[in-house]
Amino acid sequence: MQRNEELFPLDNVGNALWEMLTSGDDLTVEREFEFSTIFSSQDQALKFGQLLLENNQKLSFCPYQGDDNFPWEITAYPFMSASYENIAAYQELLMSSATPFSGQYDGWYCIDTSQA
Repeated sequence: MQRNEELFPLDNVGNALWEMLTSGDDLTVEREFEFSTIFSSQDQALKFGQLLLENNQKLSFCPYQGDDNFPWEITAYPFMSASYENIAAYQELLMSSATPFSGQYDGWYCIDTSQA
């Protein structure tokens, strides 16, 4: 199978999706993802979480151990197909929405590939 760089660009998202596809995953099957954003203050994290909840997003809030300067984490759990466009758009949405709360986007993870 040859990689189509328009569908799977040579970056972190494209590489992860290409790996999923070549491992036999059906990327058209909708599944839950984790998108994490970290914050320097609990108050800012909670305000960001409220914004996500007001937009009907499933989320979790917890302490974050990976960075002493950003000890709070909000993780959103959208349900969508594993396309580059979906992941890149959701990343961009979180990054731009977290900026007013001094949040820092921390990455994504595909939770449920068992349906594939």
